[in-house]
Parts: sequence; structure tokens; C-alpha cells
Amino acid sequence: MLENGDLLPADKLHDCYALFQSRFGPDRLKALDGEELLNMMHSHGNHDSLVYWLEFKNDDEFPAIFGSIAGGNALKFGIYKRKETGTWMTGHASNQVEITIEDAIQIARKHRDQLVAGSGLLQKLPANGTDADYATLQQSLADRAPDVSGTAWGHKYFSLIHPDKLDDFHVEGFQRFHLIKLLQKPPGEEGRYVAAGRYVAIAAELGIPINHLTTILNRTNGRPYRVWRIGTRLAEHENIWSLMCDIGSIAIGWDGLGNLEWVTKNKDSKERLKAEMRRLYYPDNQSVATRKAGEVFNFVAGVDEGDLVVAADGDQILAVGRVTGPYAFDPATNAGAPHRRPTDWLDTSKWRLPTSEGLQTTFLPLRNHPENLVAVEERLLDPRSDGPAGASKLPARSSPRLEGVTGRLQAILERKGQAILYGPPGTGKTYWARRTAFDLAALGAFGKSHATLDAAERRAVEGAAGQPGLVRVCTFHPGYGYEDFLEGYRPSVTGSGQLAFERRDGIFKSLCLDAARQSDRKFFLLIDEINRGDIPRIFGELITLLEKDKRGHALHLPVSGERFVVPPNVHVIGTMNTAERSIALLDTALRRRFGFVELLPDPHLLAGAMVNGSIPLGAWLTAINRSVREHVGRDARNLQIGHAYFLEDGRPITDLTRFSRVLAEDIVPLLEEYCYEDFDALERILGPGLFDKRNQRVKEELLLSSQSGELVQALLAPFPEILTSGTAVAQAEEDTGVLDSPDEDEPEE
Repeated sequence: MLENGDLLPADKLHDCYALFQSRFGPDRLKALDGEELLNMMHSHGNHDSLVYWLEFKNDDEFPAIFGSIAGGNALKFGIYKRKETGTWMTGHASNQVEITIEDAIQIARKHRDQLVAGSGLLQKLPANGTDADYATLQQSLADRAPDVSGTAWGHKYFSLIHPDKLDDFHVEGFQRFHLIKLLQKPPGEEGRYVAAGRYVAIAAELGIPINHLTTILNRTNGRPYRVWRIGTRLAEHENIWSLMCDIGSIAIGWDGLGNLEWVTKNKDSKERLKAEMRRLYYPDNQSVATRKAGEVFNFVAGVDEGDLVVAADGDQILAVGRVTGPYAFDPATNAGAPHRRPTDWLDTSKWRLPTSEGLQTTFLPLRNHPENLVAVEERLLDPRSDGPAGASKLPARSSPRLEGVTGRLQAILERKGQAILYGPPGTGKTYWARRTAFDLAALGAFGKSHATLDAAERRAVEGAAGQPGLVRVCTFHPGYGYEDFLEGYRPSVTGSGQLAFERRDGIFKSLCLDAARQSDRKFFLLIDEINRGDIPRIFGELITLLEKDKRGHALHLPVSGERFVVPPNVHVIGTMNTAERSIALLDTALRRRFGFVELLPDPHLLAGAMVNGSIPLGAWLTAINRSVREHVGRDARNLQIGHAYFLEDGRPITDLTRFSRVLAEDIVPLLEEYCYEDFDALERILGPGLFDKRNQRVKEELLLSSQSGELVQALLAPFPEILTSGTAVAQAEEDTGVLDSPDEDEPEE
């Protein structure tokens, strides 16, 4: 992460902290008063103000890597200066109060004094403070700095002044989430400061700055999620765990409520749901109706995709899963529990929570006992499958969640039905499109990945002569038309040898007809180079039917007059080379109906590879792409060089001869096109060792010669710094045997 710029080096971090201290430290604040203090602390329009630096500052001088406090409104700082009138405001968003400048100055003084006092408390805190020390700090800050210590901006200020004593998670939920992911039970007290000592200790153990630790945890653990408990009994003798396991969903009853897609995360929905629950189920018990309506509301609108859920029968846990999709109403397989959320069951062994909670409640968040949350995370690290009670013959059939690029495509296809992979050449767009389509089709039809299919199953997915498969492929080009894609008249020769025109179904119409006949399987159309076709002409009226909520709607085709629908089990994946056409130039209607995944060069895939033992391939690609972005000009980001050029059979090229051939046949012509007639730019990218600017020619003889030393020198000369990266040095030593040289007295084998 350091080499990729994802972490700021320790010396740069120190410089940033020192800069913030010099501008806004306690001594600086104490030296100011009056309007100067007010504007320096609270003027959002002043880019040199404290509030601007805390919320928006993001440049080389002070990058935005110290925890975000963005969101909400300016009143989170207590006061703000209204842009339209120039007056100072305080209060709450729904009840704002205009104050005089004297009153605003008094608030700024109060904030200043509390920041100074809080900083003094942190200064006195022991360097290796215990949980008890930080609990005392929490209480002392609440007493001495009550208006700032409980805010995210106050916490961020203190963490920048004392980065060795506070983490830069400025929301308590983030602090506790990451500790639980580390299998640590958070301290029992509440507050933004009580858990900081844990992060101080972990960073010290690892020998890294706390900012590096928090950045790594954010990258590793992702956004915080909640853990919910769902009961599996509709009644005393009616357990629906077998159903939930079989359909790959969590489910709840109250089927009389009907479809609850109208429930959204707002007060009106909750009140309406409460009224329905009381009318239908609990007319004589308002408190129970309110509580149960809250459970149903959380199930429908409170759960986020990615949240965890534990399925429980009493105090016994039957499974741990991850919610993978939105609410759905399924009366077809009702079983008294038509309200569903798709769930990927990750662990199906039986166990018990360390502390029992809410056994008589159908659906609630686990939050009162952190040891239970730690136990759930432990199960995810060591998942087991003992088979669910009463459902030993029913394997979990939730759609497996793919990861990485395929996982992103899977999510888009589930949400919108079609996606486009776009990016510079050589970034693997076609590879990922095919891999995703083949895997999803195989999983949908046979419950296993494409790589594990037998020959017959593979033919069903890929197709064979005269037998189209679940995945079909076409390529758009300027001559491709509606008649190729949907239907139209094409020339043919009759039995008597006469030329005639007959109506034929295009590739997409044929796929839709087959998908309608096999609704239990998923069909995929891959459109390579989708941006090279005249999309409005090719798609025609289909552009409307592609929308997810229009699937199943019918229209009559203008050529044949036939009724046509796009079934919900049809998915489209397109690829788009942005070196030829920017995504911004795509038809607006198309952009709205497709989800997009951008693929950029990924030097990580080349990490550790050394060409000829001399050129660190990943670092070299990073450097030359940085040079392209600097010197090619407009839209250079879309004109970078993809990593796929330097892969053979999925492995990085390390042989200099093959590498130089790729340069000569692929990379250099590409760069010449990008820098057409701009020989200065071409020289800056390739370097004078490889490009002769005077004669306006690439030194192809160097690329094709056997003089490896001269070629390596020419390739590295524009980017000498890449040889100083830790990875490059270590890899070079491995390749030359320096790290493992034989002992002098020990004969070599």
C-alpha cells in the first residue's frame, strides 16, 4: 500500500501533523480573539479556516486521509455563516436562529477554550494508557470540553493534535466495528475516546502509525455492518429453517400484511405499518403491535445488503449468513413466511451465543452484548457445515456471491439486468465479461462454477454446433444493425437458385425466446465492442424493454408484428474500449439502463515479476502509465496501457525477448497513435534511449536486438526511481541469489 500511494509515508504523515499543529494548535488558537478567531475557526468560505481543513482540505499539502467527517450540515460545528446573507446562524436544522457577531464570537471563544482544555488532558494522558485511563479521559473531556468532545469534528481535531494517542475513526460505531473484526471485545463504557487505547496498543505492536492501521482496517474490513438475529419458528411446532436454507433467504411471517415493497426508511411508512399490524394482528395490544411493526420494518427497510444474520431456534444458532439483496414478497412458496431477503449462508453449524438475548423476538439487531458479535466473527473465520436441523438433505441454494470484478458485475446484473465493462485497452474487459457470464450461467443451471462442469454441462453453457448455449456472443461494428440483433430480412438463395429475402430472428431475439422457454436458467449475451455500433439503431424499441421493471412487458415488433418480451432471466454484458470512445459519448438512454464497471490497469497482477531479473514489471507499468497521464493530454486516463498486454496464460511475462516483442508489436504502436505527431510527448514517455526525436523514429533495432543490457537501460532510464522500491530490491536480490548465498564452508549442492 505504501508503494502504491495508498498510505502516506511516516515522514510525510509527521509533516502533515506538524503543519496542522502550526496552523491550528492550542498555542495558535490562544493567540487569536474576536472576529479573527471567529473566521479562522468557523468560516467555511475561508479555505484557511479550521472547519474547512477538518472537512474539505484535500491536496498535496494536507491530503484527506485522516478520517472523514463529511455529511450532515454546517450546524454540526455549532455555528456557521450563511452564504446568502453573511449572518451567523446557530440552533438546529429545523429551528435555526440568527445571532449577532458578538454572540458568534462568544461561541468561537467557548469552542477555542474547550479545544485547548481537551488538548491539555490528552497531553497528560500516559503514552501507553489502559482502558481505565481512556475511560477517565472520556469523562474528563465530557466535563471540560462538553460542546466539542462529543462531536466528530472535535474528535478529529484532537486526533490531529495528538495522533499518537487517538485513532482517526471519528464515529464510535466505526471504532467498535473494527475492534470486533479484530476479535476484541470493546470496552464496556460508551464514547468516542474509550476505545482509542486499543488502537494505540495495536499500532505500537505492529510498529506502524495509527493512521496506517486505521487505513488498513478500512481497506480490509470495508464499511461497518450490523448483525441481526432471526427466529426460525412461526409457531411452537412450526420451524421454517428448512425453508430458509432451501431458498437461500431469511423469511418472516405476518403474511396478511401482503407485499411490503411500499415500506421505505421513513416515519410515514413506519406509522402506516404500525397501524396495519394493529388492525390485522394485535387490535387489543398497541405496545405489542408497535414492537412487532418495528421488527417487520427493520426486516424490510432497516437491513442493508452486506449485513450479517444469525438464524436461531431459541438460544441455539443454526447458521450465519450475509444478506445479499433487497426485500422481496414471494406468495408462491409462502409456507406462512412470504417476506424474504436473499441470504448467502456462510456457516451452518450449530452453536450458542455466549450471552442469550431476545429469544422471544422474531427479528432484532445483536447489539447489547459485544461478546456475541465477536463470536459471530469467529465463526466467519472458521466456517463449518454440520447441516441444518431438519434440513440435512436440503443444501443451501442461495446464489453464491462472486468476488472482485465478477462480484461487482453480479451485483449490477441482479439490480439492473445489464452491465458494461469499460476501460483502456488491455485491462481484461472481455476476459472478465466471459468469465462472469460463464460462471453465473453455470451456477444458475448446475449449481457449480464453469471450471468444474463436465463436457455435457459445458456444452449447455457454451453451446455447440447447431446448439446455442446459455451464453452467446456478438460484436458490434459500424455495419451491425437491427436486423442482426432483433429481426429483419436477409438475402438467401431458394431451392431453384433464385435470390430471395427471408425474415430471420437476430441473436438477441433468439436468446429471449429460448430464455422464455427455460425460465429456470439464466441466459447471457456478451456484446464485445458495444460502443463501435450505432446503438440506437441496433437496439430500436428494445431500449425500453431492457429496464428491469419493464421485463415481461410486451410490445409488437414492427417487422414481424410478433409480440415480444425480454424475460427477467436474460442478462446483457457489454465491453467498451475507452481509448476509442469515452463513456460520456454513449447514448443517454443506454447509460441509464446499464450499470458500469470501470477496469483500469492493475499493476498488482504483475507484482513480484522481474523481466530479465532487471525490470520490476508492475512498477514499470505504473511509471509508464503515470507518464502517459502527464504527457498525452486530454482524456489520457482512458489511454493508459493495460496489464493484460504483459500476461501470458494468466502469468506475467518475465522473458526479455517476449517482453520486447510485446513492446514492439503492441505498446509502441499504441503510444505512437496516442502521441500522433507529438514527438516531444513520445520521447518523454519512452525516453531518448528508445525514441530518436531528431529523426522521429522508434529505435526498433534495439527492441529486436540481442543487446539486452542496452534495452534494459533504455527502458529504465526514464523511471530510475522504480529500482528503489522495496519490492524491486527484494525481488532483484532473490533473482540473483543474494538473499540465500551458500555458507563459505559448506559445499554447494
